[in-house]
Amino acid sequence: MSTDYSDQQQNQIAPWRDRLQLIIFEADTKAGKAFDVGLIIAICASVCVVILSTLPSAASEPYRTIFLTLEWIFTALFTAEYILRLIIVRRPARYATSFFGIIDLMSILPAFIGLFVPGGEHLLVVRTLRLLRIFRVFKLVRFLTEANALRHAFYISRHKIAVFMTTVLIVVLIASSFMHVVESHAGNEAFDSMPSAMYWAVITMTTVGYGDIIPITALGKATTIVLVLVGYSLIIVPTGILSAEIAGISSKSVTSRSCPSCTADGHDQDAHFCKRCGESLNS
Repeated sequence: MSTDYSDQQQNQIAPWRDRLQLIIFEADTKAGKAFDVGLIIAICASVCVVILSTLPSAASEPYRTIFLTLEWIFTALFTAEYILRLIIVRRPARYATSFFGIIDLMSILPAFIGLFVPGGEHLLVVRTLRLLRIFRVFKLVRFLTEANALRHAFYISRHKIAVFMTTVLIVVLIASSFMHVVESHAGNEAFDSMPSAMYWAVITMTTVGYGDIIPITALGKATTIVLVLVGYSLIIVPTGILSAEIAGISSKSVTSRSCPSCTADGHDQDAHFCKRCGESLNS
């Protein structure tokens, strides 16, 4: 009996919730596209405010007050939008733990962190990640297809990448321990500890070469040459792994439809159910 009553209650609130979901989560309607375009403009404006607020002149009045007021206005708007998304979506937990849900939360948290940690509000530039919605808003579906292919390639090659990273870590540990022994015995204070030697090994293997830590012994210089050559060889490994996996993935045409339950998008053209939560896309 209680289940029937709850279902009846849900059906009563569904119309207004569905209308708002079409506006906030979809970009196929005029209202939905207008909302997303307005949101993108607000995101760009808020990021500009954060950037300009770091100028030395912005620390003086009345600019400081103006920038602070604008930052909190944008934060209030994005907070209200985030809460509204949680209310509208059928499964709030799925949205909150989804990629865009986490990004939406991260875009408002730095403002509150700044109340306790000075300068924390400057992390609000993370809002730029919300601009990824531009691919859905302006119907750039082909980018969604390529993004899905790249994400899938990372997923299926995760074990190979893990093996590769483990191999790199082993090489770094061996090289840094060898250089610590050789260079520290020669009086080179730059290699007086293993962490310092590991820093040198990583910088050398990635061929960045800052030059702040350099070997002074012939054996140390020879090791540096070998490590640089090993680094050049290893750079192509993850590229080859991902290229091979991407080449083996058949690109499927996807749409910008979002799931009414978990807000996941990038579904196939002929999909009737969400690929993430199984909810009907036609409901």
